[in-house]
Amino acid sequence: MVVDDEAHIGELVSLHLSFEGHTSERFVDGRAALDAARAGQFDLFILDVMLPGLDGVALCRALRQMPATSRIPVLLLTARRDETDKVLGLDSGADDYLTKPFGVRELMARVRALIRRGQSAPAPSPADAPPVSTDVIRRDGLEIDPSRHRVVVDGTPVDTTAHEFTVLKILASHPGIVFSREALIRRAWGADTHVTERSVDTIVKRLRQKIEQDPAQPERLLTVWGVGYKFRDAS
Repeated sequence: MVVDDEAHIGELVSLHLSFEGHTSERFVDGRAALDAARAGQFDLFILDVMLPGLDGVALCRALRQMPATSRIPVLLLTARRDETDKVLGLDSGADDYLTKPFGVRELMARVRALIRRGQSAPAPSPADAPPVSTDVIRRDGLEIDPSRHRVVVDGTPVDTTAHEFTVLKILASHPGIVFSREALIRRAWGADTHVTERSVDTIVKRLRQKIEQDPAQPERLLTVWGVGYKFRDAS
């Protein structure tokens, strides 16, 4: 799905998607795009931030709240270059962020990376299927099931994006071990990535909002100042 109220940009993005064998649906209005997302199936959302009806940040948040779209990668496009705008976009649940004007080669490199990550994320098993995972992580009230892409916090299931899930699994699998932001990027995003270390901070912030009783005073995901992050030491 390509959502941009500047017709020439939407057409350009769709054209280059077609060159790589992808079909796309284009929208110029955020609300119309949200209605289509509820009804259709997509592998990637490319959203302009400044949209009529429903802006791209609000649209991204809405997509993250719907089970059918909560794990589908989102790439935000915007003319704003201020860092706070980028953080706002990532806080909304976006996986990547590209400022206008952008080069087509960079855009398509990011598209390819996001689609690969989306395809590699395990799909949840049917609710009535027997457990198949042999490496479920249970720690400090958390249950992390990689085969189902499932996280349960104190008995309550929570939705996570592919990157949130991967970062949480990495840290919870190694309690007490400190991971630098660079190390988390290599493990969670891979070598062909355009994300910055600030993206890791955003992921951890979102995770704390989901798994901590008080995100401002985390007890599970801890910051090691000047180094990185760790899951608290095993008791």
